[in-house]
Parts: sequence; structure tokens; C-alpha cells
Amino acid sequence: MSALQKRNDAVDINGFTNTVTTDNHITSAGSSWYFAVCAIMGVAALAFMGLSFKKHRSQRIFHYITAAICMVACIAYFAMGSNLGWTAIQVEFPRSDPKVSGLMRQIFYVRYIDWFVTTPLLLADLLLTCGLPGPTILYVILVNEIMVVTGLVGALVKSTYKWGFFTFGTVAFLFVAYSVVIEGRTYAKALGADIHKTYILCGVWTIALWFLYPIAWGLSEGGNVISSDGEAVFYGVLDILAKPGFGALLIWGHRNIDLARLGLHFKDPEDHANSIGNEKHRNGADSRSHGVTSGTDATTTTNTTTTTHV
Repeated sequence: MSALQKRNDAVDINGFTNTVTTDNHITSAGSSWYFAVCAIMGVAALAFMGLSFKKHRSQRIFHYITAAICMVACIAYFAMGSNLGWTAIQVEFPRSDPKVSGLMRQIFYVRYIDWFVTTPLLLADLLLTCGLPGPTILYVILVNEIMVVTGLVGALVKSTYKWGFFTFGTVAFLFVAYSVVIEGRTYAKALGADIHKTYILCGVWTIALWFLYPIAWGLSEGGNVISSDGEAVFYGVLDILAKPGFGALLIWGHRNIDLARLGLHFKDPEDHANSIGNEKHRNGADSRSHGVTSGTDATTTTNTTTTTHV
């Protein structure tokens, strides 16, 4: 790690003065960890895109969504590794521990921009898998956005009122968890054992991890208990498991599931052209068949007429 720290001078190039100067922030080690997570997210995005080519184009929606999740996270972690996308907020609980000492703590708002984009996509992956109705999916995503925004506002508030926003976010999360665990499971069960198994595996994985995010928030942006480097590791591990880890489970579970079973139908230009060609071919065959039949009938009629005349 020491050699890596010597090569990583992002915290020196992009210093700790933004709107104000922070004295409670990541170190070179934290920056290096953020860059490592950035690399993991980037590799995962490329892997999911690569795996999509093994599927027909009309069957790739889950690959595309999952790759997009990791792609956005990759950019966010690049920003944090570069010591960008943050502001300094006065802490509510000053600490004597040197690792968290100081009155102004570094808050990475870019993390919440990441979550605002990626968590709805993640929920779309899950809730499309179980065949939940469109209006319900949209409603769950809206509540999820409330959860993310209240978390950001709470992180940017320096007074005890931050815990009010934390409470709003926690209640919103509990609604999302209920929708995934209870409602989604009921719909998935009706679609077949393989779909139900995939949904349960991915759903339990996601909600179990999401329960840890409020704890991470309370120890870092909220309570100023762990250092900014500790915050980086906590959130980074959770994001790796919740995005590339979740994506791997989901793509593996969908390997033999046809999207039509989920009520999802996407047309492909080649399929549409082939369908038109096949239809024209059938129509031509029908016409020729009709013409042969008419000719036979005409011959039979002529013969019958001739025989009668004789």
C-alpha cells in the first residue's frame, strides 16, 4: 500500500479546500481504495456488456441495466478517488480521536448522485424480474428516491435536525423493503420456480445489504464515529456487493429465463424483417396452392361436361 500511496497524489493535486477547508477527510490510502473500487466497477460493467452478446438482442435488458449500474458507479468512484465531488460540513459530534478530529468533515455528495441514478435501476432489475405491475414499480422507485435525497440532505445538515431526515429516509427504506420482500415475492412465485428462486436470491441479497447502509451513514456522515477512510471502505465494500455482486447473481439467474415469461416483449429489427418475409412466403404458397386447386377443378369440370355431352 505504501508504494501505491506514493504514486497516488490525487489528494495533493485536488486539495481539501472547496467552499471551505476541511480538516476531517480521506488520506492517500482512502483515495487509492476509491480508485480500486472504480476499477472493479469498470471491469464489472464491461463483463456484463460482454455477456449480453451471448443473448439475443431482445433478451438483453437485464444485462444493459446491470452494466449501466456499474458504469455510473465507476464514474462516481473515480470522482471520489480524485478527491472531487465533495463539500465540507461542520460535524455535530466533535471527537478527540485523531482519525476523526476536526470540526469540518468531508461529505462526498457525488456518492448520493450515484445512488440517485443506480438504486432505481437496481430496483428495476429486481421488480421486473418478479413481474410487478408498472405503476407499482414506479411508486417504489419514487419512494426510493426520497430515501436517497433525505440521506443527502441529512448529511449536509450540521445540526441535530439531520436525524429527522435520517428518520424519513429510514421509513422510506422500510417501504421499499416491504415491496421487495413481500409484494415482489408473491408475484415471482406465480411465474415459476426458477424465477421465484432467482428473485428470492437477489432480493434477499439486496435488502440485507441495504440494511447496512443506514448503519454506515450513522457512523460516518451522521455520528462522525469512523474516519473518512473507514467510511470509504465501509461504503465501498457494500457497493461492490450490492452492484457487481448483485449483478452477477441476477445475470446467472436469468441465463435460462425468457423475458416473455415476465411480460416483457422487445422487437428486434431482424426478427421483424424475417417475420414479414415468412408471411409473404406463406401468402405466396397459399396463392399457388389455390391456383393449382382451381386448375384441377376446372379440368374435372371440363371432363365431366364432355362425358355428359357424349
